[in-house]
Amino acid sequence: MAKLTKIFGPPGTGKTYRLLQRVRAYVRTGTPYHQIGYFAFTKKASGVARDRVGVSEKQVPYFQTIHAFCFHLLSMNEEQIMQPYNYEEIGRLLGIRVNYSDKYNEEQTHYLTCNNPYFQMIGKAINLDIDIKELFNRNEHDRKIIDWGSLKNIASTLKEYKKINEIMDFNDLIKTLIEKQDKIPKLKAIFIDEAQDLSPLQWKLVDILKNKTEHMYLAGDDDQAIYAWAGADVNRFITEPGREIILKHSRRISKAVQQQSEIPISRIAGIRKQKKYLPRPVEGSAQHISNLGQVDLKKGNWLILSRTKSNLLTIMEELRRKNLYYQSNKGKSFTVGIYNAAVAYTKWKTEEALEPSEINDIRDYIPNAKFWNKDKEWYDVFTAAPHKEVLYIRNMLADGEKLSGKARIFVSTIHAAKGGEEDNVILSLHQSSKVQKGIKQSVDKQDEEHRVWYVGISRARNNLYKLKAKKVIKEYKL
Repeated sequence: MAKLTKIFGPPGTGKTYRLLQRVRAYVRTGTPYHQIGYFAFTKKASGVARDRVGVSEKQVPYFQTIHAFCFHLLSMNEEQIMQPYNYEEIGRLLGIRVNYSDKYNEEQTHYLTCNNPYFQMIGKAINLDIDIKELFNRNEHDRKIIDWGSLKNIASTLKEYKKINEIMDFNDLIKTLIEKQDKIPKLKAIFIDEAQDLSPLQWKLVDILKNKTEHMYLAGDDDQAIYAWAGADVNRFITEPGREIILKHSRRISKAVQQQSEIPISRIAGIRKQKKYLPRPVEGSAQHISNLGQVDLKKGNWLILSRTKSNLLTIMEELRRKNLYYQSNKGKSFTVGIYNAAVAYTKWKTEEALEPSEINDIRDYIPNAKFWNKDKEWYDVFTAAPHKEVLYIRNMLADGEKLSGKARIFVSTIHAAKGGEEDNVILSLHQSSKVQKGIKQSVDKQDEEHRVWYVGISRARNNLYKLKAKKVIKEYKL
């Protein structure tokens, strides 16, 4: 059985850095990289860990997500794994709408990002390692949306579909490796980052891994556990026996931001690991604003956060009306093709030769070559481009925005921004009716909601701007 160490890392205290320090220490004392397991919550995070250590993917075969670990040990290939189109095909077979999308974009978390509530519930039951009927009987779902007959049919169809097509989903990989645990190699040390987000199913695998290694390190922060909606079990992380280390110096947040972050976590009614940490020696600021016009978004770097996608769309529309350039997980705020064509057209006007690809870019918006006119600007001749989009791009360029580069403003939901940070953060305090209704169901759901706002606040390095909701009744009190 492994000697277990838990590292609690509040925002910006460097828990990942601490884990990688230990990895380097093992290597210095003679442990080869292939005897070390380092499991991150996302594919991107595992890549970052490899980069920080300064090794290639081949040198560290077990620096990956838990699902990738299972995938490789089971000698699987991509054709044997459920893909987005598989879920959409099942939806068509059942006559229900299913859109599978990776809302965390390149983060690639292991939780299903599907907009269909039935598939979400099926995935949660698997992560909780319970029968779908048991989860249904907990009555945590919206009864107007999910009925037992349909849920049972969809779950049965999904199981049969995977059997007929001989494919697995991510959770099946874990369940299969648990059954075939003899395939798991003996390792000198295992490191698991973001352990507060492990589900009961994943904890079953972790329990097996304890018997496959001499030392295990679990790092996380229970205050940042915001995946209970998908089945994560934060209480298991808090109560797991082992030597505990609490990191006490944040290199991220200012004094003002830390003071604000204490408000939501002080409201947590369930179990919580008590921890005190010091902010950066910078005062910072925290203040309420009634609208985006109260801050100067034309200067500095900004992260704008929202609790829900619908509220985020409203914010994005306002940014466009203000002719502000921003980015989201979906990319830049404008049609890049129109901008590229505009650059190419301007280049052509100055008598510079164009590449074939640049000519094609322009043709997309000037279908007839006779309308190419060096006496006119691109926005006067791009007749095939939407007028609003042309005006938006034109106004941003007139304001001096560098559209070829990274935007100074990034917009995101709080969940999608976990792990991110910025000098200035605008946190929309709007809560949807669905969120407010959901948190009334249990104390656990209320605690998770407080943790969500804690995560949102702690993305700010220096300054926090709390954007009031249009209706007080829809506002998280902060």
